Amino acid sequence: MNNISSFFYNGWHHIVAISAYDHLLFVMTLCAAFKLAQWKQILVIITAFTIGHSGTLILSALDFIPANSKLIEMLIPFTIMITAVANIITYEGSGRFSGAKIKYSIALIFGLIHGLAFASNFKFMLFDDSIILPLLVFNLGIEVGQIFIVFVFMFSLWIYTEFIKGTHLKWNIFVSGAGFGIAATILLDAIANA
Repeated sequence: MNNISSFFYNGWHHIVAISAYDHLLFVMTLCAAFKLAQWKQILVIITAFTIGHSGTLILSALDFIPANSKLIEMLIPFTIMITAVANIITYEGSGRFSGAKIKYSIALIFGLIHGLAFASNFKFMLFDDSIILPLLVFNLGIEVGQIFIVFVFMFSLWIYTEFIKGTHLKWNIFVSGAGFGIAATILLDAIANA
């Protein structure tokens, strides 16, 4: 595997690996409030997340942002918990502060925080002074990984609604509640180990 393709693989692996469960949980919780027909909005939100963590990766690679792994380990589950709460309180929202607008903001802002977790791996992989191509390829791997996770997640939603005849509201409450609970456990563990 050449150096450039390793950036794609590491970006993909950082999202789809079981060891990346916190990022998987964030992506699934972020998508829980969206119905199958809203797939375009989901792609925009996932891309907003990628844009957010791209900014952090650039700043970190240029040593403008110091990495504090203990703080990051606490902030990431906190982002999942806030996303889960937003899913419930903005469900089927409309108007100026609609659920979709809030989700776009959440994805972009929390992408900055999640980017800090990617940053240590990314900086370690850099092999010269240029960060543009490696960053592009790394983010492409992350984006493809996220789209894969969203596809599997939405396929599960389709099975749930078509064959089990469950409602989307129950799906949203279950996934958001599970996301909140798991993230709370991760946060408590991070605080205990700080």
